[in-house]
Amino acid sequence: MRQTDLNIQKQLDKPITWFFKYFPVRIKNVSFADLVARKLVYDFKDGDELSVKMVAEETASQMRDKYGDKCSDIVFSCVPASSAEKNEIRYKDFCSKVCELCGCINGYDHVKVVGERLSVHENRDKEKEIRKVNIVEFDKEWFKGREVICFDDIITKGHSYANYANQLESLGASVLGGMFLARTHYNVNS
Repeated sequence: MRQTDLNIQKQLDKPITWFFKYFPVRIKNVSFADLVARKLVYDFKDGDELSVKMVAEETASQMRDKYGDKCSDIVFSCVPASSAEKNEIRYKDFCSKVCELCGCINGYDHVKVVGERLSVHENRDKEKEIRKVNIVEFDKEWFKGREVICFDDIITKGHSYANYANQLESLGASVLGGMFLARTHYNVNS
């Protein structure tokens, strides 16, 4: 196994929590609850105030249940969105609310999306496609020695989360695991 794959697997072996199943639109015959969850994901991504509040409350509740008083020593940091504008819409108020509710340390201001570049990705069929990926700057000294929980809206394979967690650990942070609004599912019966 390549070192890159080992680094990704190292992060995926850590505790991962997700709140809802997410079925892409192309998946039909989903339940009403699954449609509601899908809408919540979309509304959250768009920065809808009520959705951000609901997700922040659930996230903070999960943080308190899992870490208790230790929350005050844990940094809450979101995997950056694809642009600075989307990152702010999606995560600025959300991070603030989560940290206010559970007492964790807000990492939002210590990670900046500063641009995009092109990247080649292989899909499931080993076909290559070119995508834009974000360029991120970290407050390197700030993360050194800190314990971090990473949050992202959706986990599919987990590579975005794992790569972000590896970046944080390369700065001297210790990533405890990941939290996600939803996990992608393709089989309605799973």
